[in-house]
Amino acid sequence: MASLLLSSRIGVSAAFGSSRLAPRPIVPARAPLTVTCAYGTTPKIGGGKKWKHTPLTPNGKPEKVKMHIKKGDTVQIVAGKDKGKVGTVVRVLTTTGKCVVEGVNIKTKHIAPRAENEAGQIKKSEYPIHHSNVMLYSKEKGVRSRVGHKVQEDGKKVRYLVKTGEVLP
Repeated sequence: MASLLLSSRIGVSAAFGSSRLAPRPIVPARAPLTVTCAYGTTPKIGGGKKWKHTPLTPNGKPEKVKMHIKKGDTVQIVAGKDKGKVGTVVRVLTTTGKCVVEGVNIKTKHIAPRAENEAGQIKKSEYPIHHSNVMLYSKEKGVRSRVGHKVQEDGKKVRYLVKTGEVLP
């Protein structure tokens, strides 16, 4: 009887406290996610480790990073432990935006012996550094510079050093 009186006087919704709660938002249905491979809940975008996702082109190949240096350029290191060193670019890695410079970023790798009669080795090799840590270098003037692009009279597009005006090969 008391519950009947209660519901008639203040209303059913007020009696059970549902008026204090906010209405639940309507959530749209999610489209199924098409993923070739995934780690847990993280979808895999490109190849490699789960914490290194490389964005891919529509063809499925990794996107290339635009770089201001090419293989064979003479560069000076601007930042890092080898700051100030001058060397030649040996290799350019466009997927990661890094380059290997001759005589720079040398690391030691310990190689275990494969066979019983073979001895182990300590191998020193050059490792890649980011292209933002290098600048093109002029051997003639002994100065580093940014790179510029210009079109010559014959219509050929060339790269040149901004400070010296020297045309790069």
